[in-house]
Amino acid sequence: MTLRTPTADGTVVDSPDAASPPGRLREAALFVRSEAGHAALLGLVGAVMITFGGFGSGSIRRRDPLLEALHLSWLRFGHGLVLSTAIVWIGVLLMIAAWVRLGRSTLGGRVSVRDLLVIVPIWTAPMLLAVPMFSRDAYSYLAQGALLRDGFDPYSVGPVANPGVLLDNVSNVWTTTTAPYGPIALLLGQGITSITGDNVVAGTMLLRLTMLPGLALSMWALPRLARQLGGNPAIALWLAVLNPLVLIHLIGGVHNEMLMVGLMTAGITLVLDKRHVAGIAVVAVGVAVKAMAGIALPFLVWIWMIHERDRAKAEGREPAGPVALFARTAGAGFAVFAGVFAAASLIAGVGIGWLTALSGSAKIINWLSLPTIMAHVVTVGTSWFTGLTLAPVLEVTRMLCAVALAGILVYVWWRFRTTPRQAVLGILVALVAIVVLSPAALPWYYSWPLAVAAGFAMSTTTLMVLVGLSTWLMLVFQPDGSIGLYTLPHVLLATFAAVVAAKSLVTVDPLRLRSVRQHAEATPDTPAVTATP
Repeated sequence: MTLRTPTADGTVVDSPDAASPPGRLREAALFVRSEAGHAALLGLVGAVMITFGGFGSGSIRRRDPLLEALHLSWLRFGHGLVLSTAIVWIGVLLMIAAWVRLGRSTLGGRVSVRDLLVIVPIWTAPMLLAVPMFSRDAYSYLAQGALLRDGFDPYSVGPVANPGVLLDNVSNVWTTTTAPYGPIALLLGQGITSITGDNVVAGTMLLRLTMLPGLALSMWALPRLARQLGGNPAIALWLAVLNPLVLIHLIGGVHNEMLMVGLMTAGITLVLDKRHVAGIAVVAVGVAVKAMAGIALPFLVWIWMIHERDRAKAEGREPAGPVALFARTAGAGFAVFAGVFAAASLIAGVGIGWLTALSGSAKIINWLSLPTIMAHVVTVGTSWFTGLTLAPVLEVTRMLCAVALAGILVYVWWRFRTTPRQAVLGILVALVAIVVLSPAALPWYYSWPLAVAAGFAMSTTTLMVLVGLSTWLMLVFQPDGSIGLYTLPHVLLATFAAVVAAKSLVTVDPLRLRSVRQHAEATPDTPAVTATP
């Protein structure tokens, strides 16, 4: 197909249509040669390396006949394990480098939202074939789904009640833990294990595919959220979707946060766009995946109230009083939420027992949560004098932080109620408080507030801090899901990489290696003669 294009002298010539195969090839070639294209290729190489290296050092099955059939079982042991681990870490660093490089171009206005939307599937596609990376949670999802499939109540018993291949791969700490996820998460697990049976590989692949709608929702919602909140749509997409912390952990690690975050951000965007019922219904679906999406609901009531009040004024009507308006909007919002959640629970045939299972995260102990940090500081600093051990101190610090969190959530909800933008800022503050003050935190938990924060306009310094934090969180866990926070060299290397990544957002050569090399090349072999005046 060709286009009739007029030239400067008025003649008309035929030119290839951009939608035709030659036009698309030319457009693809131009993209590959662009800054965004270079970063896309670098990140693709990193994603491929993570996928391949993961077969040896990722969160692999405890017994993996597939690797043996492919003659790759040597990657799991000895020098093969060292090699596969190195390949994963090099891939992670390449993806971080590509992401930071892409961020530098995005800040400079040289990369568009369209470019970034193209890069997302390029970086994601290789990881669709990976074993679970940096976490074994995927095996827990499958085992919990199999419980529902086989007639057990996942809110009453843990995977240990249903022995089999799926149970064999669940992390030991979660075998007796009841499911802390909503009915839709269980329905997904039930459907997948009904299709794949106890085939762990097929189940993992299909489970990862169910997370892709969450990725698509984030890609749709975040640019719109940024436009509504005064942020930069391209920066929002780069920060909260292409971030290696998000793609490697949520897609590579197969975490249902991907689905929950996508639903939450889409729901917030719809409510800001005055589609209140649809927005709250979407967030309710997110809650039925993972409870944390529910933090947005009380703040969305404020936005609905503000819109109703403004509409009444625009129509020349007297707005209802604050109490009456709150009762009406909160009641309608609760009815929508209850209807969606009740329907999901009815279909799954379960109750609300998952609320009590949320406390199961207390089994996690690491330096990513403030209560744990406080307990470690107290026990390390006073153990010689008091003989205190971590467990009793941790109980106290977790209780104190729980009380503080409850007070903060109430205050933030009341404080951020004046404008829609303030209400979304309240959601952000609440999510940050939950991640920091909860009994336990994991790196991918930070994807919750990151998605909301991406919609706001941020200074370059703030973006540098977020780049450094994202990089550090990405690097402090091992590819097999074990924690690297208690290995000092690991933490120091992660911190060094985080600082370099943060500085690289604003400078091409943060370590000034080019200047050192140029100085060395300019220095002659013989002593330099300094001219005197």
